[in-house]
Amino acid sequence: MKKFRKVLDGLTTSSPGSTIGSPSCGSASGTPTAAPTPREIDIQETLVSENFQISKTVRHGFPYQPTALAFDPLQKIVAIGTRTGGIRLLGRPGVDCYCQHESGAAVLQLQFLINEGALVTACADDTLHLWNLRQRRPAVLHSLKFNRERITFCHLPFQSKWLYVGTERGNTHIVNIESFILSGYVIMWNKAIELSTKTHPGPVVHLSDSPKDEGKLLIGFESGTVVQWDLRAKKADYRVSYDEAIHSVSWHHEGKQFMCSHSDGSLTLWNLRNTAKPFQITFPHGKIQKDGRKESCKPILKVEYKTSKSSEPFVIFSGGLSYDKAGRRPTLTIMHGKAITVLEMDHPIVEFLVLCETPYNNEVQEPYAVVVLLEKDFIVVDLTQSNFPIFENPYPMDIHESPVTCTAYFADCPPDIIPILYSIGAKHKKTGYSQKEWPVSGGTWTLGSQTYPEIIITGHADGSIKFWDASAITLQMLYKLKTSKAFEKPKCGEGGRAAELVEEDPYAVQMVSWCPKSRLFCVVGISAHVILYRFSKYDANTQIVSLEVRLHCDGEDVISPSETENHPCFSDPSSHSPQHQPVSPGARTPEGSRDSSPFLKVKSRPVRMPPGYQAELVVQLLWVDGEPPQQITSLDINSAYSLLAIGNCNGLAVVDYLQKTILLCMSTVDLYGGADPYQRLTRSPRKNRQSTSDFCMRGLSNLYSDSKKRIRTSYQSLTELSDNQVSLDMERSRSPTSDHVNGHCTSPTSQPCSAGKPRAPACPEGSRLARRGPGRPPFRKAQSAACMEISLPVSHTEESRENSFSRSRSSSVSSIDRDTKEAVSTLQFGESYGRKGDALPTPCLWVGTSLGVVLLIPMSIPTEEEERLEEPVTIGPSGSVLMLKGSILRFAFLDCGGALIQSPYEVWRDPNIPEDPERPRRRKLVNFSPSSSQDACADGHLTVVCSEKQAKVFLMPSQACLFVHNITESSFVLRADVVTVCNSVGLACFCANGHVMILSLPSLRPLMDVNYLPLTDMRIARTFYFTNSGQALYLSSPTELQRITYSQEMCDNLQEMLGELFTPIETPEAQNRGFLKGFFGGNAQNFDREELFGEAAAGKASRSLAQHIPGPAGMEGMKAAAGGVVGDLARARIALDQRGERLGELEERTALMMTSADTFSKHAHEVMLKCKDKKWYQF
Repeated sequence: MKKFRKVLDGLTTSSPGSTIGSPSCGSASGTPTAAPTPREIDIQETLVSENFQISKTVRHGFPYQPTALAFDPLQKIVAIGTRTGGIRLLGRPGVDCYCQHESGAAVLQLQFLINEGALVTACADDTLHLWNLRQRRPAVLHSLKFNRERITFCHLPFQSKWLYVGTERGNTHIVNIESFILSGYVIMWNKAIELSTKTHPGPVVHLSDSPKDEGKLLIGFESGTVVQWDLRAKKADYRVSYDEAIHSVSWHHEGKQFMCSHSDGSLTLWNLRNTAKPFQITFPHGKIQKDGRKESCKPILKVEYKTSKSSEPFVIFSGGLSYDKAGRRPTLTIMHGKAITVLEMDHPIVEFLVLCETPYNNEVQEPYAVVVLLEKDFIVVDLTQSNFPIFENPYPMDIHESPVTCTAYFADCPPDIIPILYSIGAKHKKTGYSQKEWPVSGGTWTLGSQTYPEIIITGHADGSIKFWDASAITLQMLYKLKTSKAFEKPKCGEGGRAAELVEEDPYAVQMVSWCPKSRLFCVVGISAHVILYRFSKYDANTQIVSLEVRLHCDGEDVISPSETENHPCFSDPSSHSPQHQPVSPGARTPEGSRDSSPFLKVKSRPVRMPPGYQAELVVQLLWVDGEPPQQITSLDINSAYSLLAIGNCNGLAVVDYLQKTILLCMSTVDLYGGADPYQRLTRSPRKNRQSTSDFCMRGLSNLYSDSKKRIRTSYQSLTELSDNQVSLDMERSRSPTSDHVNGHCTSPTSQPCSAGKPRAPACPEGSRLARRGPGRPPFRKAQSAACMEISLPVSHTEESRENSFSRSRSSSVSSIDRDTKEAVSTLQFGESYGRKGDALPTPCLWVGTSLGVVLLIPMSIPTEEEERLEEPVTIGPSGSVLMLKGSILRFAFLDCGGALIQSPYEVWRDPNIPEDPERPRRRKLVNFSPSSSQDACADGHLTVVCSEKQAKVFLMPSQACLFVHNITESSFVLRADVVTVCNSVGLACFCANGHVMILSLPSLRPLMDVNYLPLTDMRIARTFYFTNSGQALYLSSPTELQRITYSQEMCDNLQEMLGELFTPIETPEAQNRGFLKGFFGGNAQNFDREELFGEAAAGKASRSLAQHIPGPAGMEGMKAAAGGVVGDLARARIALDQRGERLGELEERTALMMTSADTFSKHAHEVMLKCKDKKWYQF
């Protein structure tokens, strides 16, 4: 605990951190201000660096770019491998674990050590890894790197410690799982095939042991050759050949037949009694054409042949459709007897597995489900019902149903909000699912002690919003809202080519603002529109009010900002008065002209709205002079004031949503009044007024195709991950103004300009806008010019990066020689002091700009409810200006004790509940005024302001700078939030160089600085979000949300919160085959792999063939790694297994002895009967 004392005696605005030539912190003109009243502020800060540690907690969503699938039939755990080297392990809800190979190589194949709590992964870098799953965070125990051969297929028999590994050269190697060392036993391809064969058989595509005899190994080669290898005799028993390439092989459980799938869409069934030709050849989807030939079919990539006691066998395969129909969906075919069912999939099939009742391959399989891994989905089909319904997926695998474009995270929500959202969302759930329990039910998970309501909100490209219950590190969808329902559907051909451009994703969500206490929800869309929603438990039939705002800045204002030429962005002097009435949604300009019209048409008729969030107001920015409106870069809404503020590159608009009027609509320059901190240089006006439009638009017809292409890909970098370094570099070098980072507008000064060539006098989005065409604004919010840093090629030196900053980000120059419009980068309503002389706090709007300027706008709002509905709200800039380096990102207010002051809000009341005439409802406001927060400091509060470069704490109303901290010099802050953690308040920052930092408040002491993400990904930059209780999230891939914690307390409790992957389960006994069946069946029960593959018999493998990378322990160490009760249970289970095996062997020997004794007794009795009446001489 540290006590800070700051004596404000004689404090001037030249406090540490102000730069030479910069206007001072407290004065707009740059002159020192009068010293505030001498007073001492005692703030005891409780946060220390030991309170913070950063760690990943859990990953939600569908594994991006999946490549492999495995299932443990006893533990009932699914493993999914990905192209980037990730592994997702899934069990019952709550059991969800993510692991990552350090190499990042794609996962080719996964093999569970069934019921042993371990997993083998084969990666594209030809390395095998053994993972320990007996701990909550799995770790690699061993690795084996193949040096001379490429791994193509692996097979691990049940209850075996020897792994068969097939290679691209056609050889088969054997690895000891316990030591992870190669055996000297190798099956060479030239020994396996016929000596007369002149061609190489190709890579090994299949390995499996015979169900009839574990000593026989079936090897499938890509060319179409299948060999059964006798492991004891070290020779081939038989070989079968087929003209078409083999993709997969599947045994019948009796071991007398196997089925192959081929590249021509055929299935061949082979009988071991006659291996000269297939017993049966079928083309399941190949029709016979008129000329008698079979039509060509696509390859059958995998087939599973499973038997059932009560019905015909199942043959399940993927692919095999005919080529005749283009654009057919991928299919999974289920052949059950004579019935053929074709299940169409929405995405290509990566892999599928049939789940069976028994883990033994020599027993009747009894399949009950099929797990299908698609490129963008994960489904399970119920085989026990004739219509093959799918199971309802308990995992949030549909986050990416439409590409995620923005996120928001709210911890410690009101406890009643989650049940309400769930009850409303449950009414719209899909039906027709299987009634059986989800079959992937492994692991254990319990509710942790640190549980509080958490909600994650995701905005999507199709305009939909999803609310997710994120409590206790799980994720479950609560409620879905479609913002497109507030608008008319665009008619085909309406508006010409411009309308076609908009049709791509006109409703895409850019940002959201949600107040859980007042249940007010606001959505900003790509088409420069804002929708205000109110929550109701009842359905309603209401009219959506539409307001249209002309927020546009004349280009001449930017070039020659003298007092005589500075014009507000509204054309009418009364445009910003409260008298502005709603515009009729039906009023539009003539066909072909876009001026004074919005992108979208709000529904003009009353709309029936179901319970939940119901649209009340739509605010849209208008086209002006043939130019589309600039994207909205900042938003704030306050339910206590009933005000909504929006800002963009042109200026600021404030809307009274209670009276449905526009209160303020001004350009950013006009907000300063006479307090403009910049001496803006005057230039000659342009010769031709039309040049702006020409430069910005460059003609719709000429650039239509290029514009459409750009708009189509405008959010692809958010929804796609680069597959290679080239595309990654292209992504980095893409125009930063098309990227969505915290709502900033790019300054054109970030673009280097050759000497002697003046920049084009256009708006900051001008050139980009021209390339995109007029159809719609760029998808992502216009971002700060500092984001050029993220877009610079890797080869740029640190010096050039610094030069870029000095040119583009310096807000301390006394003369602003730049062609820019100042963007409104952040907005915040709150009770504060609009002017230095104010004695009492009043409602204020804090405005932060992209040039590092903070403006205060005081407001006068009627307090009585009747007056509030009728009397106008007065609002006007005060002239108060504060300065920081870099674009402003965040505001927050503290009382003089260091506690966070919440924004005032209106307590939620249902707008559609019937009114009681006797008890009229009144608005209930909760006000967190600084004057009421602490009597000892009733005449002031602290304001925290964070920009891309630094953070400052000001004392209000004197506007004196108490603390300043330069967060970063070489980089810039992407996301900043004031968060509550450990019953105190801190400032959390995420920088473009990947650093996550925590600063104390109000002293701004660094408490944590961790290089969390060394290579900054633009997707992460756009979706990073801090929340209270030490948590944060970001979109780690287009389909996955990664949650992290920066709290030491949560890191300590993380093990308790995570699910347990391994549960001690008794391995079921194999079915007793009977003495005669075992004797005559020829199944060698005493096959000893150790005797064949061990070092004593097979010798050592070549050291150059594979390199062993030892882990912390071998298999025995892994079995003892699980601590606590689970570890003890596991050890007890192993001991019981060993004892049971010995008892089983003893029982079998006893049974054999008893059988032998019975036989001897019968023979003796027969001899006795024969010899009973004979005399001795008759023998």
